[in-house]
Amino acid sequence: MKQLLISGALGRMGRMITQEAARHGFAVCAGVDRAADASGAYPVYAGFDAVREVAEVVIDFSSPKALEGLLAFASARRLPCVLGTTGYSPQDLAAIQAAAAQIPIFQSPNMSRGVYVLKQLAAQAARMLLGYDIEIVEKHHNQKADSPSGTALALYEAVRRPGSLPTHGRQGASSLRQADEIGLHAVRGGTVAGEHEVGFYGQNELILLTHSAQSRQVFASGALAAAAWLMGQAPGLYHMAHWMGD
Repeated sequence: MKQLLISGALGRMGRMITQEAARHGFAVCAGVDRAADASGAYPVYAGFDAVREVAEVVIDFSSPKALEGLLAFASARRLPCVLGTTGYSPQDLAAIQAAAAQIPIFQSPNMSRGVYVLKQLAAQAARMLLGYDIEIVEKHHNQKADSPSGTALALYEAVRRPGSLPTHGRQGASSLRQADEIGLHAVRGGTVAGEHEVGFYGQNELILLTHSAQSRQVFASGALAAAAWLMGQAPGLYHMAHWMGD
């Protein structure tokens, strides 16, 4: 069994990864979470400096605030890292890029292979449907902190054109849609695991591309599969396109 360290071990995704780990050939040796807890099946520490277990790979679903400590820990131990956290700043992304010179890092705002396919289909549709209005709608549970989702932003990057303007919702008397707008709309409620829709609105017709995650299990399984793949890679920054063989 491959030895796994989970960052954000006590969160929703951390618990799901714990549940799915053995099925993918991993044993969880330790976790890191600000709400440290010693009562579980493996030790969970409040910070990376307390970890003594020997891991082979790290999966992170925590917070951008944990990134500095995570990268320092992984770089010192030469550990591959799978980063599923969203909401990174440009400075965070630069730090990830710098760390990838020393260790293999897999970063994706969404670990679902289906979402990757949605992104490719949306990009192709945007190339073929010139002149169509594009709107992106994402739905998540009521505890998700960042908005719009990292996946919605990735979809925007896939369909944007020169001069495109991201528009985050619309309100007021002067909300007439501009030709270059791409709408980004966020819905937060209940326990929705994640839904994304890219709509192409033309004259008298509408094309909708959608993906619905029915459980967080799909993200946990994706992260674990990515971790197994990453363990065989050289230092560098990897994304879904590398894993999916683009």
